[in-house]
Amino acid sequence: MKGWYLLYCKRSEQERAVINLDRQGVECYYPQVRIDKIVRGKKQQVLEPLFPSYVFVYFDPEQVSYTSVRSTRGVADFIRRGSIPQLVQQDLIYQLMLNEDCDEHKQKLCELPKPGESLTLSQGQFKGIDAIYQEPDGEKRSFMLINLLGRAVKVSVDNKDLIKR
Repeated sequence: MKGWYLLYCKRSEQERAVINLDRQGVECYYPQVRIDKIVRGKKQQVLEPLFPSYVFVYFDPEQVSYTSVRSTRGVADFIRRGSIPQLVQQDLIYQLMLNEDCDEHKQKLCELPKPGESLTLSQGQFKGIDAIYQEPDGEKRSFMLINLLGRAVKVSVDNKDLIKR
């Protein structure tokens, strides 16, 4: 089941882990905050991780194995409950994105339609089909309800394929 998991990274290797996970097609998110820091005698605002050494990852363990994610350079291990990697609630991730000082994630979430809003799909296998927005599915995709053979079916589509009516 596709979901958000929390990884613990090796000291100061968070960036390396994110780069290598992206190469594997695993979506990564680590919240950052703007803090005032004195650099070379001058006060500057710098982006720093909200949770140093931790990265949230969004993937489907049936497509990308836990072992390959855990063995990625820069990654120490999953945060687990017992021996099973712990799922993180999607609502928590989206709340962190909305409250983050980094405008990139805020802008992505603010551009998304509201639940129940009617849209048309512009590309892919469902091109031209009307759909109803449900909820985000990671940062780049969303769950939509489409009518197939008289039944409402929940599908995940790329956010760039959504057109407001």
